[in-house]
Amino acid sequence: MTLLFHREIYDGKAVDAAVKQYEGYAEFELVESPDHWIVNVALADEDDLRALAGELGNYALGLTIQQRGAQ
Repeated sequence: MTLLFHREIYDGKAVDAAVKQYEGYAEFELVESPDHWIVNVALADEDDLRALAGELGNYALGLTIQQRGAQ
């Protein structure tokens, strides 16, 4: 599964931290594009993969909001 985190919305450090938080549950590959932080996620069970993708996105967004509030 490929997750796209738009750079105008998500902080790159928050995406990295979210991947580190969940790295024990799946395999991740981080890629950058001009507009997005891209996270490729590999997990055998499709239901678990969808759930993990949602949790990862929520975690990254929460960290982004915290970091912007601290600035």
